[in-house]
Amino acid sequence: MKLDVIKLDGGKGGSIELPDDIFGIEEIRADILQRCVTWQLAKRRAGTHKIQVRNEVSRTGKKMYRQKGTGGARHGSRRAAQFVGGAKAHGPVVRSHAFDLPKKVRALALRHALSSKARDGALIVLDAATVKEAKTAALRDSLEKIGVTNALVIAGAEVDANLKLAARNIPNIDVLPNAGLNVYDVLRRRTLVLTKDAVEAIRTRFQPEEAA
Repeated sequence: MKLDVIKLDGGKGGSIELPDDIFGIEEIRADILQRCVTWQLAKRRAGTHKIQVRNEVSRTGKKMYRQKGTGGARHGSRRAAQFVGGAKAHGPVVRSHAFDLPKKVRALALRHALSSKARDGALIVLDAATVKEAKTAALRDSLEKIGVTNALVIAGAEVDANLKLAARNIPNIDVLPNAGLNVYDVLRRRTLVLTKDAVEAIRTRFQPEEAA
């Protein structure tokens, strides 16, 4: 598929040919996207939630009352979960929430995420993502000229320092290098903005799979 290339100031920058096997998938698999997003979010979870079990509660170990003759249950410790101030039964403990997802599934999910943006007309290719000065207001005006208010910008191998500073205070605008391209961030923003270098990096990223 062919897409027009624009400049950050709104001017024309020619056109670029996008590979159909990456940007032209017609039947988008929502189940593949869901699996990948769940995998990403699970990896991000800290897993530091923790409750106190019985041997960690700081309470006396003395028997509460005599074993028989009270007419009540035969309790032996105030650390039990049924008492106020006692431990919690079957609560969360420190653990990792991460799980495995095959590499081929992750790659397929990224193809479908990119294709979904291209199909919806929410894909923009920039000639280059650089600015002369780190001015937030100037960058906001430039983005509004090209119709970008909620977007993920993949700015090349390295993010331009001035662009990074100018974009960090603009709501709903994320700027990442080529290596940061991922399914979750692509889907959470309305528009995907790629530089020509980013498109070439994506093409190279999938070449080993095609050769295999």
